[in-house]
Amino acid sequence: MNILILHGPNLNLLGRREPSIYGKQNLEQINEKLALLAAGLGVTITCRQSNHEGELVDLLHQAAVNSHAVVFNPGAYTHYSIALRDAVAAIGIPVIEVHLSNIFAREDFRRQSVIAPVAAGQISGLGILGYLAALRAAAALAGGEDLAGES
Repeated sequence: MNILILHGPNLNLLGRREPSIYGKQNLEQINEKLALLAAGLGVTITCRQSNHEGELVDLLHQAAVNSHAVVFNPGAYTHYSIALRDAVAAIGIPVIEVHLSNIFAREDFRRQSVIAPVAAGQISGLGILGYLAALRAAAALAGGEDLAGES
């Protein structure tokens, strides 16, 4: 089972960009922790990051063929990208939206997600723990568990 870990814009700056909000770990360190968990879960992951909306759309489209689920941090695109929303809705595999910071405790414009209504679920505000929880959820959903945790 393969799960795509998809990081959106500015996440390549983690560790340097507002560490009081996003933490001190860089993207490579987050991906390494996800790889360790994936090995323990018996799944493979593919980690990608892009600052470009169209590339993220293309990666989501490819995930429909190459992956069983997606863990997706759309970054700032969360709040307005109908193109990404439509891609998530179209691919037919579970997508877990994840955010390092609690988007509901931030600026008003960050409290709306256009992705959430078409995602299988959303996790925000738990830092790296949110990514790890999202990977566990994605693996479970890809493996056929329903949202109540039953097979």
